[in-house]
Amino acid sequence: MKNKERMGIIIRRMMQSNVFSRLSFAFLIFFSFFCSTKVQAQYNVDRLITSGRVAVYYEDYILGIQYFNQVIALKPYLYEPWQMRAIAKYHLDDFRGAEADVSEAINLNPYITSLYDLRGISRIRIGDYEGAIADYDKALSIDPTNQNFWYNRAACRMETKDYERAHLELDTIITKWKKYASPYLLKCEAYLQQKDTLKGMEWLGNALEVDPYNAEAWRLRGAICMSRNEWKEADEYLSKAIHLKPKKAGNYVNRAVARLRLNNLRGAMSDYNLALELEPNNFLAHYNRGLLRQQVGDDNNAIEDFNYVLALEPNNMMALFNRATLLDRTGDLKAAIADYTKVIDEFPNFWTGLHYRAACYRRLGMTGKAEQDEFRILKAQNDKHLGKQPRWSRKKLEAMRKKSEIDPSKYDQIVVEDEQTDEHEYKSEYRGKVQNHRVESRYQPYICLSLFDYSNAMTNYHPFVTDVEMANKQLANARLTVSTVSTQLTNEEIKKQFDVTDALTTVISTTTQLAPVNYLARSVAYCIGQNYGDALKDVDAYLAENPNSALGWWHRAVCNARQADYETGAEPQTAQLRLKSVNADFEKAEALDKDNAYILYCHGTFLAHRQDYDKAIQYFTRAIALDDRLAEAYFNRGMVYYYKGDKLKGNADLSKAGELGLYSAYSIIKSNSKK
Repeated sequence: MKNKERMGIIIRRMMQSNVFSRLSFAFLIFFSFFCSTKVQAQYNVDRLITSGRVAVYYEDYILGIQYFNQVIALKPYLYEPWQMRAIAKYHLDDFRGAEADVSEAINLNPYITSLYDLRGISRIRIGDYEGAIADYDKALSIDPTNQNFWYNRAACRMETKDYERAHLELDTIITKWKKYASPYLLKCEAYLQQKDTLKGMEWLGNALEVDPYNAEAWRLRGAICMSRNEWKEADEYLSKAIHLKPKKAGNYVNRAVARLRLNNLRGAMSDYNLALELEPNNFLAHYNRGLLRQQVGDDNNAIEDFNYVLALEPNNMMALFNRATLLDRTGDLKAAIADYTKVIDEFPNFWTGLHYRAACYRRLGMTGKAEQDEFRILKAQNDKHLGKQPRWSRKKLEAMRKKSEIDPSKYDQIVVEDEQTDEHEYKSEYRGKVQNHRVESRYQPYICLSLFDYSNAMTNYHPFVTDVEMANKQLANARLTVSTVSTQLTNEEIKKQFDVTDALTTVISTTTQLAPVNYLARSVAYCIGQNYGDALKDVDAYLAENPNSALGWWHRAVCNARQADYETGAEPQTAQLRLKSVNADFEKAEALDKDNAYILYCHGTFLAHRQDYDKAIQYFTRAIALDDRLAEAYFNRGMVYYYKGDKLKGNADLSKAGELGLYSAYSIIKSNSKK
């Protein structure tokens, strides 16, 4: 207002002095309007960028991209929206798109090291190691003390087989950071690739001296023992790796192979099951578990494993033949013959396959076809006796998959990778999911005002609040619901959120006698779009007219709570003020609507996120007393009990949550029971 008053005084003085003509006056008015419009545009762009950042933080990458698209359309010369859109694309595995966007950001601002890191890690993901090396060269010229940049560049040199320079750079890293175990391991891998096992083992020992709790070092030692057929030692070392890093499927697959060699079938089966829990599409785990199930007589489940393998590799002859033998044993002879035929067409002189198919034909009474197969076996045996056995062509050998022997007679042998490859864990702030930058939490989300209907497996449960229905009677352009907060919107939900926001903005800007509930509805739309600044502004406008609205205080509390979750790295004083504000808003809402279980549930969830477990349990218990079908309250209370160490009560609550439709509770019970 001060700027506007100052401008008015200047204009009046100029008019009084007759200095400006009417044309000059009109130009001045236009200029002042242009300046205010420019400030408003800048404000909108800042809001869009903030909303996009929040969306990316909460893993809603599609929504984040939508926001950054708008900013880029308005101001394509800003590097930040290009960078943030690249981050969103990176986490969606669109590495080429991420590379293109961050390249544009670098063109706009070539002095930001994190941009080169993002492009470098994107190029690594698409196999452009030379390009990644160039990026880390540039990043190190700006920040020569960054440990991650040094390590990633050396790892890229390894990928390009430039072992000499890789060793030199790794020596430099070790000199600078003696207690950093990763370069020791990388030197070990380099020597192993150069077939110098002695030096490799020496550097592996150095790595374990520096960091005896390094899971990758124990995994590598286990792999070396496997290559030497030292199965007992391999089992021991891989067990240590799994203990330190329990969520890596490959370690379970390798340990299962070692346990099979030690005749520990139960342990091997357990490892394959765990590997597939972590990585459901793991080819080796499905294939080898199928073989193991076949060996112990679990034929039907073995068929399911080979079905999965063949869904991944439809022309996998080994899996086809194994499934054929299982179908044969379980009595599905026609399906078995179909699989045998595919294998025999690929390998016409595969006697075992011909023999098995002939047996199936005889059991079906198809004697003529059985005799044809038996004659082919006899002829092939005579040809071999006379030295006429046909050899597999080079094309036939190359057509076989790499994860198996090329001899189909070895169909029942366990499969291992042809070559043990070491996947380097590149060090970058972008390597993991964005949400991993904050404290990992598996609580169910807040239940609050929304534009979308509530859903879980219990379709007969619908949250209901009378005040929401009363509010909807005053709305023409939106319909409020009570639902869980969605952090990953579909394209249809994103479109609906933007459409409702635009429609309500039009109503608010053009209607003179406006129902305040329109501000509340637009605040809900902004909150869904994770634009918390505008959401809080609108709900404050609504509360100014309706200070005793429980809906308003409830919604304001959730907006503040979600912003507090986003601002986990804020200054302690700011975080404390936000905590007091959220608690005060919840308490106000609870006082105005004492029978609302969802407000109590949200307050408990907020406290649980802040590890105030005792108070959180109290709020969840009160919510359950008001609504004993509120599955999310049982789930979150169960999680709080787990974190407090009371697994008995935690299991009871999670079991009830699963019974009420939150079936993910059962997997948590299962994983904790294994621990």
